[in-house]
Amino acid sequence: MVPIDKKLLDILVCPVSKGTLSYNEETEELICEKSGLAYPIKDGIPVMLPEEARKI
Repeated sequence: MVPIDKKLLDILVCPVSKGTLSYNEETEELICEKSGLAYPIKDGIPVMLPEEARKI
């Protein structure tokens, strides 16, 4: 598990809703409550593609 950089988290937004993201350490995902999507983090890199996100 590679921790996500706090500075990166501060500038990233959901590409669908433009809402803020929160980091879930257990699932290693970036969560957007506004759009209801969870974006995976693979090898420390957030995959910010809506088609790669899972619905929450």
